Amino acid sequence: MLNANTYVTNEKGIGGTIRNQYEDFYVEEIPEMTPTGEGPNIWIWIEKVGRTTLDVVLDIARDLHISRKRMGFAGMKDKKARTRQWICISNMESEEQFRQVKDLEGTIYKTDFLKVVRGRKKLRMGQLKGNKFQILIRDIDDIEKSAEIANNILKELEVTGVPNYFGWQRFGKPRTNTHLVGEALVQNDLKEAVRRYIGNPTSEEHEENQKARQAYDDGNLEESLELMSKGMRYEKMMVRELIKDAKKGPLDDKAYKNALHALPKPLQRMFVHAYQSYLFNDAVSRRVAMGINRYVEGDIIIDNEERIVRDKTSEEFQNLIDNFEANPTSPLYGTKVPFAGGEVGEMEKSVLNNYNLTKEDFEVPKMPRLGSHGLRRSMRIQVWDASAIPTDEGVLTEFSINKGSYATAVLREVMKKDVV
Repeated sequence: MLNANTYVTNEKGIGGTIRNQYEDFYVEEIPEMTPTGEGPNIWIWIEKVGRTTLDVVLDIARDLHISRKRMGFAGMKDKKARTRQWICISNMESEEQFRQVKDLEGTIYKTDFLKVVRGRKKLRMGQLKGNKFQILIRDIDDIEKSAEIANNILKELEVTGVPNYFGWQRFGKPRTNTHLVGEALVQNDLKEAVRRYIGNPTSEEHEENQKARQAYDDGNLEESLELMSKGMRYEKMMVRELIKDAKKGPLDDKAYKNALHALPKPLQRMFVHAYQSYLFNDAVSRRVAMGINRYVEGDIIIDNEERIVRDKTSEEFQNLIDNFEANPTSPLYGTKVPFAGGEVGEMEKSVLNNYNLTKEDFEVPKMPRLGSHGLRRSMRIQVWDASAIPTDEGVLTEFSINKGSYATAVLREVMKKDVV
């Protein structure tokens, strides 16, 4: 996991591999609310394999001839997995519209509609309790022994919690560049931000994509667009916008801003968020080394509703942490994020200093809507209902974790290796 440098369990990991098949990695939302069966909105309980949530949303919006802004979902689910989640389409009141949605069953690529239900409320990002996972770890030498080790580690993690690292999905894999685009935005360099997304070829990619990216770096926009594969959906959106602006004159900041605005808003926002996540992982690594389930004087503590807990004694804070009623936090750096006190705060400031950053850099003045005030985020997550069983194919792990956190953070402790 990018910039994650600390483990909390000492037992030797079981190694192995995951995601050998998409079906090996199953994730299902634990909803905060479910549709009532009546109302002006249509909720779809989908199962998808090998696709991003955003791709499915865009396909549904395209086929219904509606704006993607009317589509809502609680969380972005893994691409390299079999996943289940709710998607909501707002303001679809007529029976004809309901039938149109039902008629899409079986037509969306690698996506099944398991339920189509009316609901009174709209669905927005973050409206879920958590996610439950079933993940098969393959390529294990001694499956029985490994399952025993995995269970020991999982039981320890149920007591201590797990470092709340952002996983590779946040940054992209094999093309790990989302945080680099965010870094350029924070540095107020729109041209470089666009180049890092469209250009900047890497050897891990398909040769066809490398050529398309190199053509962009060489200044050949038309050639770059022609060479782009079907999978470069968002790069195409940006290049088409640049080609349009290039006909008016030399490309400037306004043109690069237009190219970024061509992307879906959730993707636009993800760039700076990814860079914040990169820095957060560094801060969490350092804070975990001080004790993942220990209150340290100066810690900023939040409860499970993400509200800051104040005016407690050290013993009271520790009791809340022991019972997972509250957690120490680390900063998602931004213009207004508060630092902790004492040695924790000094550590947090040193992370920014190491990257030659200040909090004000997160204003992103050329694209202020992509800037961020920052916030405090729990530096650990709770894991529950955790188990590991031996199977003919490997060790099958099962567990549930808080929303907004990554299963690979749990598997990293079990396997003691970088997990994608």
